[in-house]
Amino acid sequence: MKLKIGLVGVRRGASYIHGFQAVTDCEIAAVCDVVTERAVEAAASMGVQHHFDDYEKMLDSGVVNAVVLGTPQNLHAPQAVQALKRDIHVISEVPAATDLMQCCELVDAARASKATYMLAENYNYTQTSVLVRAMADAGVFGEMYFAEGEYVHELKELNEITPWRRRWQTGRNGNTYPTHSLGPVMQWMKQRIVSVCCLGSGHHYRDPRGDEYQLEDTTLMLCKTDVGSLIKVRLDMLSDRPHNMNFHSLQGTKAAYEFSRGMGDVPKIWIKDRSPNAHDWQPLMDYADEFMPEHWKNPPAEALAAGHGGGDYWQAYDFAKAVIEGSTPDMDLHYGLDITVPGLISEQSIALNGAPVRVPDFRKYVSGSKVIPVE
Repeated sequence: MKLKIGLVGVRRGASYIHGFQAVTDCEIAAVCDVVTERAVEAAASMGVQHHFDDYEKMLDSGVVNAVVLGTPQNLHAPQAVQALKRDIHVISEVPAATDLMQCCELVDAARASKATYMLAENYNYTQTSVLVRAMADAGVFGEMYFAEGEYVHELKELNEITPWRRRWQTGRNGNTYPTHSLGPVMQWMKQRIVSVCCLGSGHHYRDPRGDEYQLEDTTLMLCKTDVGSLIKVRLDMLSDRPHNMNFHSLQGTKAAYEFSRGMGDVPKIWIKDRSPNAHDWQPLMDYADEFMPEHWKNPPAEALAAGHGGGDYWQAYDFAKAVIEGSTPDMDLHYGLDITVPGLISEQSIALNGAPVRVPDFRKYVSGSKVIPVE
């Protein structure tokens, strides 16, 4: 089949282009943006014939059979539903949804559709994330029982440039943007989060209008999995400090991994039966020749130049290949909800002063019922 893609939300959607261009039978057929001039300019610069400033008109035009949703996060689920109801394939930016009712509607639409849905969690595709996943799959870590993810990204100024962030990222209290932290570790551990506790550090900043951010400066979410493992997630989008957006760690019975913390540090690993010194780290990349998947051993220049450590390239490539080949993408609907819903539930926990709250499993959701499946 020929994949004809519509990029929705030009600023973010454009980052997918090179990944799609690497797949035969795949083309950018249209661009769509609510700012007409931006859509026109993007179409001209990309050499794309069709441009729209109305999403539904694009869906009904017959021009596209797949969409990239690079829009504000409150629109991800509603726009995915609109496409899926028309049997148009969807790759959506994160998170998958902003409330539990949106999750229900998304599951209903995906189950009834002939189209593919994929969540675009680009941190899963970085070189280090891919290598750790390969080592976890090979049994290097043994039984995995603890992991960490941190997204520390001061973006007060960005809140003002993109006002939707002020509502949907810093206008809510909890671990409101968890997928970059949870995405890789959930692929490594292959477990499901069943409950979360969330606490915050209080409020120490105000926006340019003098209003207090609803989001506490640092929130810490502790996640319990279905086999009893623990995952710690830190979110901080307000504190004045350098960024640290891509920290992950993994602890198993046979090995431990930690990403770098800056100042010359490198991603590192210790393997019980293989590390030369019993209590010393090794650079993770020492194991690249043995475990790194082939596509990251000799990646194309476009992947190396792509944003988010190559993630923007590889997620587009994987989505296109999955749709064309008729396979299920790694980051399918339920994976997308598994790394989105804990953040939604964290808002309940933080309001309850950190009390544990159960996380629903939407695999058990009964279509059309609008009853949230909590065990």
